[in-house]
Amino acid sequence: MTPAPFAARLAVPSGPLFFPVTAFGPDGSLDLDAFRAHVRHGVEAGAAAVFACCGTGEFHALSPEEFEDCVRAAVEVTGGRVPVVAGVGYGTALAVRYARLAHAAGADGLLALPPYLVVAGQEGLLRHYREVTAATPLPVIVYQRDNAVFTPATVVGLARTEGIVGLKDGLGDLDLMQRVISAVRTEVPGDFLYFNGLPTAEQTQLAYRALGVPLYSSAVFCFAPEIALAFHRALHTGDDTTVRRLLDGFYRPFVELRARGRGYAVALVKAGVRLRGLDVGEVRPPLHEPGEDHVKQLAQVIERGLALLDEDSAGDR
Repeated sequence: MTPAPFAARLAVPSGPLFFPVTAFGPDGSLDLDAFRAHVRHGVEAGAAAVFACCGTGEFHALSPEEFEDCVRAAVEVTGGRVPVVAGVGYGTALAVRYARLAHAAGADGLLALPPYLVVAGQEGLLRHYREVTAATPLPVIVYQRDNAVFTPATVVGLARTEGIVGLKDGLGDLDLMQRVISAVRTEVPGDFLYFNGLPTAEQTQLAYRALGVPLYSSAVFCFAPEIALAFHRALHTGDDTTVRRLLDGFYRPFVELRARGRGYAVALVKAGVRLRGLDVGEVRPPLHEPGEDHVKQLAQVIERGLALLDEDSAGDR
């Protein structure tokens, strides 16, 4: 898939962007059967794209061989119905290696995660992402967060780089995002994609939409696709009543629970997938499992979210 068709398929998503968890067996090894089932369920539920082996998919915990196996499995399951985007990261040499593995496995695009640990200057960051992008013909989305924060001028440089098609923002600085969008719009002809990549992005998507950022990642889609789809549909049809009901009754309680443990942006999501009936195993170290009480609270939050959907359906009848 070339950058233009890839970007066009993502520009107006038919559903949430799906960031599947990576499934592990009881002994901690990769469980590709469970992973395939998870991806298949998400695609059949209405995902617009599959972002495999990214943050929610514990990219940091996968060996190169496991990474390639997972990306290949995602490509096989989707069968071209939606794009498959693979996460790549670490230092430049390893990021290039992972990019080539993703290309060999059949991925349609790459999500370039922040470089490992180092706090680099803008010139070094720009060089890093350009070298990763040059390693394969795959289109690249750059992920801004943590130690990879860009000035508007640097994002202009990224947007001018052949093969880089978008920026995913996990920082949440709306003033910076407005200046980035304005600078790219002014200086770079053509379309450049922007994504809200904050944890539980639905919670902030009203603000991002006001900036002209319609795309967002949905970890909730992993374990409650019905809720994520209802929110996505309400957001894009202007159904503000449903948006507010889901924010107040489901997303805010979920975010508050997520904030009660480090690493819960992944571990709590994985617990949610298990609660909904698919055994995807536990998270790998250094992440840890949520406490039993927190899992019970998660079950209650999910139950309340599904009840809100039932109330909406009853109101439509």
